[in-house]
Amino acid sequence: MKKAIFLAMASVMAASAGLAADLPVKAAVKAPAPFDPWDIAFGSAVMNDYIFRGVTQSNHNASVAAYFEPRYNINKDLQLYVGTSLESISFANRAAAEVDIYGGIRPTFGAFAFDVGVWGYLYPGGNCADNVVAAGNIPGGFACPVSATTIFLADGNVMKKDVSFMEVYGKVNYTINDSWQFGINEFYSPNFLNSGAWGDYASIIGRYTAPAAVFGTSGIGMYVSGEFGRQWLGTSDAFYGIPATPFASGIPYASYNTWNLGVGFTYKVFTLDLRYSGSDLSKGNCNAFTSAFNATGTSSVTAINPAGAGSNWCGAAGIAKLSADLTAMANLK
Repeated sequence: MKKAIFLAMASVMAASAGLAADLPVKAAVKAPAPFDPWDIAFGSAVMNDYIFRGVTQSNHNASVAAYFEPRYNINKDLQLYVGTSLESISFANRAAAEVDIYGGIRPTFGAFAFDVGVWGYLYPGGNCADNVVAAGNIPGGFACPVSATTIFLADGNVMKKDVSFMEVYGKVNYTINDSWQFGINEFYSPNFLNSGAWGDYASIIGRYTAPAAVFGTSGIGMYVSGEFGRQWLGTSDAFYGIPATPFASGIPYASYNTWNLGVGFTYKVFTLDLRYSGSDLSKGNCNAFTSAFNATGTSSVTAINPAGAGSNWCGAAGIAKLSADLTAMANLK
């Protein structure tokens, strides 16, 4: 009898041991990682042309860029950030580069993602560019001082030594599903390019992201995106005025529409973006707005561009951009 009881107990213990082997071991389960609110985004890019709101900033030549953006996530739906970026440019005042400093807040409410902040555009290394030798030739004494650092432009254009400015901005992006997103952007500056003229830019954007199955297991992604915007501009100060005309105290810059449409391919942290950009700004009004150092001809006459020199800095352009974008949380763990 005792032997039978012993055998029965042994059988139960063996069965229990086999069952335990199939159950998860609590001691082996990793605890959830603690929430880390800090993150850093950074990246770089090379492009054949740096276009900003339909206007080339690099004289239709190649440009390189890089950025660094620390972020603090208060929670999963609220992020604070600051950042800086650097782009190579080619301006009439021979500024060395564009250095951007910005910061803001990104709240998310369901499918709506907002972004509100301040953006500063700095252009170090500039020199005053002026074709007028005597300062007294421009009313108000705004002409460049005659010195070794003054640049005299043969095409008659002028540009201040410092064209740095700031904008406040607001953006909202609505995600319909994994494929479709739409957004609205708004930027305002009280002194665009330090010209004395206010500037307001508004645009609508759209993006379609192809399903991952399109490229199978290759890891390649694809999207199509576009933007339509309008840049409104006020009247410049007397530095850019036209002597002996109704615009001696400043020129009313022409507002214009701009658009871009392109396709992008992604692989891991890399993106190749191929894009067409254009605007409806005429060559004459483009010349008056950009102070291009290589304007040519005399036939692009407008009210604010009476000499007729024309610039192609606001014309149609094709852009090829290769970029790499990383975050510390996702890519450096």
